[in-house]
Amino acid sequence: MKLIFSFFLVAIFSIQAFSQELGPKESKISKEFSLEVSSDHRFFFKDGLYNKQENYFASIAIEPEFTLKWDEGEQRIIGDLFGRLSTHDQNRSHWDIRELYYQIAKNDWELSAGLKKIYWGVIESVHLVDVINQTDLVEGFDGEDKLGQPMLHYTWLSNFGTFEGFLLPYHRKRTLPREEGRLRFPIVLDAADAEYESDMDEFDLGGAFRYSNYFGVFDVGLSYIYHTNREFLVRSNEAFQLVPYYEKMHQLGLEVQATTGAFLWKFEGINRYADSDDFMALAAGGEYTFSNIKSSGVDLGVLAEFIYDDREPIQFDFETGEITGSTGTGFQKDIFVGGRLGFNDTQDSAILFGGLFDLEKEGKIFSLEAERRFAQNWKGELELRIFTDFEEDELFYFFRDDSFIQLNLGRYF
Repeated sequence: MKLIFSFFLVAIFSIQAFSQELGPKESKISKEFSLEVSSDHRFFFKDGLYNKQENYFASIAIEPEFTLKWDEGEQRIIGDLFGRLSTHDQNRSHWDIRELYYQIAKNDWELSAGLKKIYWGVIESVHLVDVINQTDLVEGFDGEDKLGQPMLHYTWLSNFGTFEGFLLPYHRKRTLPREEGRLRFPIVLDAADAEYESDMDEFDLGGAFRYSNYFGVFDVGLSYIYHTNREFLVRSNEAFQLVPYYEKMHQLGLEVQATTGAFLWKFEGINRYADSDDFMALAAGGEYTFSNIKSSGVDLGVLAEFIYDDREPIQFDFETGEITGSTGTGFQKDIFVGGRLGFNDTQDSAILFGGLFDLEKEGKIFSLEAERRFAQNWKGELELRIFTDFEEDELFYFFRDDSFIQLNLGRYF
């Protein structure tokens, strides 16, 4: 794996150097290349609940991105590579090909082949319909960091809307923290031990379809996927070890967004069927933006979202050895309330803050994300997560001492 990653880096720099040597008349390839090098520092306010857990994690990450275009831009190769070296948690020292695909675009259709990232959804607090890519859980708590997904992706732009088809020949396992890591279950699971419902294991062949269009003020997306689930169950294998178990699933998803003046209305809903469960989940809410407050240039968006999921969160009974519930949700009936500050400055300064409140119990998660560019090629990010008042039958009870603050500093080349 490391050899392949090194090969791709050498290839990128070689192509870049080669294209620079060609004259403008000889070169038929246009290129774009960027490189981000960043360092983050994550500090947990309390000692970990489990043995060997550390309080401070430092890491350095590198992310080169490139685009090669030819045939008047109708054909291209796009790459986004990622690698991180971290202290303590060995599983957070990892690398991934986020994207590396060939794309051809002709008039009203596009075809892509390779590893790609696809994002679906409109809700801020949860991402129900966004299931094409696997979550890179060791990278971030919020589920927004994704692994590259091998696919064949066809898009047709028509007068009746946009139609997309996906052929998915491979399943990516979810990354998981090791014993020293934080934000983990009381039992350490090894992704390498994962078992599958499919006889083909991770080489399970699946597919997906999405239709999107706009109708007046409404933007609508309707999706369906049949593949191995991105979330896993916890089961005992033949050696009586607890391992991740991936089922096959059918999921139907709907996303709707309506823009009416300063209001933005949002909805996501899914119905997912697998052998272990057949459930429905939804999230709905809105955002109202106060623009240019007191002529300062600052915009304030006020957000409120309701989340419903009829699954029960995972529970470990250490006396009986019984494991129940799902690793997929900690939100049964919750509400998210927050705000988004946009400063509209040349430094792209922005702050997102809010809290998730359980409507049936006392559990709460408070969060803050801030970012700002400075000195032209530098960017700073601050993230804060606070877990409080969770009860034993809630998923986030396992993380009750894992409140943290994280500072990230990155430079672009």
